[in-house]
Amino acid sequence: MNINRFPLRAGHAARAFINNSRGATIAERVEALNALSVQDAGRVLSGMPLDYAVNILDRPELRNAAEILALISAEEAARLLHGMSNDRVADVLLELDGETRARLFASLDEPVRIAIQHLMGYPPRTAGGIMTTEFVSVPDSWTVAQTLDHARQVERSRETVYAIYVLDEISHALQHVVTLRRLITGEPDASILSVAQKGAPVSADPLMKQEDVARLIRKHDLLALPVVDEYGQMLGIVTVDDVIDTMIADTTEAAQKFGGMEALGQPYMKIGFAGMIRKRAGWLAALFLGEMLTASAMQHFEGELEKAVVLTLFIPLIMSSGGNSGSQATSLIIRALALGELKLSDWWKVLFRELPTGIVLGAILGLVGFIRIVFWQTAGLYDYGPHWQMVAATVFAALIGIVTFGSMCGSMLPFVLQKLRLDPASASAPFVATLVDVTGLVIYFSVALLILSGTLL
Repeated sequence: MNINRFPLRAGHAARAFINNSRGATIAERVEALNALSVQDAGRVLSGMPLDYAVNILDRPELRNAAEILALISAEEAARLLHGMSNDRVADVLLELDGETRARLFASLDEPVRIAIQHLMGYPPRTAGGIMTTEFVSVPDSWTVAQTLDHARQVERSRETVYAIYVLDEISHALQHVVTLRRLITGEPDASILSVAQKGAPVSADPLMKQEDVARLIRKHDLLALPVVDEYGQMLGIVTVDDVIDTMIADTTEAAQKFGGMEALGQPYMKIGFAGMIRKRAGWLAALFLGEMLTASAMQHFEGELEKAVVLTLFIPLIMSSGGNSGSQATSLIIRALALGELKLSDWWKVLFRELPTGIVLGAILGLVGFIRIVFWQTAGLYDYGPHWQMVAATVFAALIGIVTFGSMCGSMLPFVLQKLRLDPASASAPFVATLVDVTGLVIYFSVALLILSGTLL
């Protein structure tokens, strides 16, 4: 369809898009399309040259690709889907309802249907789930010149040609990898094996977790990682940009969980009011119920509070210090688990590391609190009573216990959740802070009873 005909039937927003985005890059047009309604975005894409529209739909950053394809005609959607990479088509189809998915799936050619069906069969967040089946492979009997000619012929239909995969001519198992740089510098008549990388190629199985795929790509400085089955035959490749896209999505989800809520699963401005309430209300209610235990703890020590009102002055200080130390530990451990720096079996190493760390950190904060009370008392800024030295000692000792407990609790909770096959990110900072608030009060008043018994208490 000619783009010059499009403004005749486009809405105002679509016409504005055409006029304002001339000369824009693909990434800039994707951003502009995200700002339009689904209907206007569909009209704009329908008015673009096919290759340009395919390039835009191929970008994971385009938020409403599935909805756009569902609105346009089956013939036009089929043309666009045939031009897109198979892994992107699989992702888009999975977002559609069953009826629309079946309609668009039936419009694809049989080879494409088979490839996409395989991709859709793998679990999400695995190598098979994020790989593409469009890669360049050649038999090990070819020459450098034959491989170069083949790469030129298929370049437009492949995800990347930065690497060419050399397969056994009989078994079709992956044997070697040839980088494009080595290929173009090789002698034309030389065997393709003469420019192949030495040693067995780095590969992944289709069920490998995407976090492990990302670590392999980072460790070996790869642009693409081949995915092979149990027989060594290539199923596809995972490109570095696919890993970046999925890791950004995971990081966003984890950051939202750290805030004490369910992951939105959509851009902030796209989720509806009811959805926002649903995602946030549950965790807020759970945290509120947890904080009610704090009130119960204070009621339990009501008699002590009446005798020594001065102790109430330091409750916010005590509670925040324990929660902060727990949140620090939780954030560190969750990230270390995500990066593979720690395994579930390392819990005891973390425990014995956090124990002295918590004691020292608590002693530092306790010393600051002790000095603060001494300074305020001697400077005449506040009178903590005749037993102010013992009050200062209570704050000092309590902070050591509370910060130590917060550090250990915050570091162990992610291991417990992972053992229970739950997401460690659920051990968010607010959850840990709520837990430590309650126990912090118990520790504080227990220490106060030990030190101040017979004087203020």
